[in-house]
Amino acid sequence: MAQLARTVPFLAACAVAATATAADLRISQVYGGGGSTSATATYNKDFVELFNAGSTPINLAGYVLEYGSATGNWGSAAANYFTFPKGAVIQPCGYLLLASTTASTGGAALPVTPDHLFTINMSATNGKVAIFNALNANLACGSEIAGTLVDKMAYGTANCAEGTAVVALSVTTGAVRNGDGLDDTDSNVADFAIVTAPVPRNAASPTNPNCGGGGPPPCPADLNGDRDVGPQDLAVLLGNWGNSGIGDINGDGVVGAQDLAAMLGVWGLCP
Repeated sequence: MAQLARTVPFLAACAVAATATAADLRISQVYGGGGSTSATATYNKDFVELFNAGSTPINLAGYVLEYGSATGNWGSAAANYFTFPKGAVIQPCGYLLLASTTASTGGAALPVTPDHLFTINMSATNGKVAIFNALNANLACGSEIAGTLVDKMAYGTANCAEGTAVVALSVTTGAVRNGDGLDDTDSNVADFAIVTAPVPRNAASPTNPNCGGGGPPPCPADLNGDRDVGPQDLAVLLGNWGNSGIGDINGDGVVGAQDLAAMLGVWGLCP
């Protein structure tokens, strides 16, 4: 009976953690220009930032961050994935920062200390990143172990995006999820903005004040992440007219009249 008393709370805690992870753990920033020797690079390390949009801490022990080249497999070699150690936790409405072990000779040091270090050498322009709850070693897109994929994003010419990939990144730009990590429409191009000199956040960074119980509903037309669809968002959309990437609200690969209509239709404060 004593053993049962100990086991039931443990199983309940596991169930809560699993539920929170499936719904609320997401990739919130990606920067792959850290391997550059160019003085124009923003940072000297690649990084991936994660965000917990829920109200429950998520135990990441055993979870895996995996990288794939544009058309390559997930975790094609041991250097292309990172397994979270025992004790790794991401707090409610908080962030977690993973970065390269070795710094390059180009770019500045990251402004905050990474919570974990990885050996992954990401492409600055075209690639894909995913979080799994179990290792998917050297598996192609579409061949992932059922039930293990938690979140993924692709940039540039990479396959395996959620919806449509964001445009190619560079040594100066990164992909940043809108709403400080909250927006999640299952379309990478709608959910991420391309930002010059993105600012990574770690476990010690302030939590997202708009988050809690899963956060506010997605607001894809809010291109600058201020939870208000207005003139600034319109300027961004018009500035990228005819191209792919930010402003492509409907995810059809080009910013155009349908995206403008979608923005005007939700003009004002996000719900």
